[in-house]
Amino acid sequence: MKDYFSGHWKTYAGFAVAAVLLFGVAPSVLSDFRLNLLGKFLCFGIVAVGIGLAWGRGGMLTLGQGVYFGLGAYIMAMHLKIADAEIRGDDVPDFMQIAGIRELPGYWKPFASPLVTILGILVVPTLIAVLLGLGVFKRKVKGAYFAILSQALAAAFAILLIGQQSTGGSNGLNRFRSFFGLALNDPVNRHLLFYIASAALLVVVAITRQLMYSRYGELLVAVRDQEERVRFLGYDPANVKVVAYAIAALFASIAGALFVPIVGIISPADVGIVPSIAFLIGVAIGGRTTLLGPVLGAIAVAWAQTSLSENFPSGWTYAQGILFIVVVGFFPAGLAGIGAALKWRRKKSADPSPTGDIDEHTDSTVGASS
Repeated sequence: MKDYFSGHWKTYAGFAVAAVLLFGVAPSVLSDFRLNLLGKFLCFGIVAVGIGLAWGRGGMLTLGQGVYFGLGAYIMAMHLKIADAEIRGDDVPDFMQIAGIRELPGYWKPFASPLVTILGILVVPTLIAVLLGLGVFKRKVKGAYFAILSQALAAAFAILLIGQQSTGGSNGLNRFRSFFGLALNDPVNRHLLFYIASAALLVVVAITRQLMYSRYGELLVAVRDQEERVRFLGYDPANVKVVAYAIAALFASIAGALFVPIVGIISPADVGIVPSIAFLIGVAIGGRTTLLGPVLGAIAVAWAQTSLSENFPSGWTYAQGILFIVVVGFFPAGLAGIGAALKWRRKKSADPSPTGDIDEHTDSTVGASS
């Protein structure tokens, strides 16, 4: 037991530092507005953790995570709107009254229950990801074809939402007043939402770390690098991919559900192709093969987008594209890979060897800090 804790003290120390920063430092030094903004960024970090597992470890270029983010968000939003209507004594939410809808649609009714809502957030996106993954990976669809398919799914989902007046159409759902009985205009409850998002991020990072360093994590990397060899050894690569893809969908759904009460709105613009690509860019910049790289990259990109959009509204899109090109072209392992590359160079200069340098450098850049 002593050896176990001594071998993992860096991990525990890292989680302890993160907990102190999120639960202690951030609420003390940030204003309510900035703290709420950080909570929004943490939701993006939760999505990034799942993408890092599916793409960084599994090699699945997931360009459609906005779908699962949107499913969790809209399920939560429907429950909040129903709860607000019940508080006012109305039969339907306010936007439905304006649209002339007098009866709650059938698919809305189950989400009047908080328990069904939570189960829906956890089960519905995961089940859809499993069914889609089995249909795609069993047919050996991968690479660019899988990326295009997932991106088309995100586009179709956004178009479907725009055409549905019962989900707010292009305006989406907004103006939430309560969150499971808690008033959202109360600063104390706003802080509670930030703590929930912080705890969720730490939990998903812990789960992902356990998966990465488990037997399954080794198998997932093997499928990414040598899929046919894994199949020859008796494993089904499709099943291995489906698990990672479903976990990424689950994380995205949880993030979307937390995003709704924190930000106060969800619309088709938040779940389509553009946000799905934005999720991916953050992961690529941070370092897709690492554990914390995707989280830090997603938060950094979201912060940069907010800061630059305030001063240069039309310049952020170009800056984002340039940053992505630079990272992919010159730092394929992301910013987290820079540290691994420098470490390799120091080791090489300190102990040069005539053989094995190329292989060692390749390992350090492909799986940088993983």
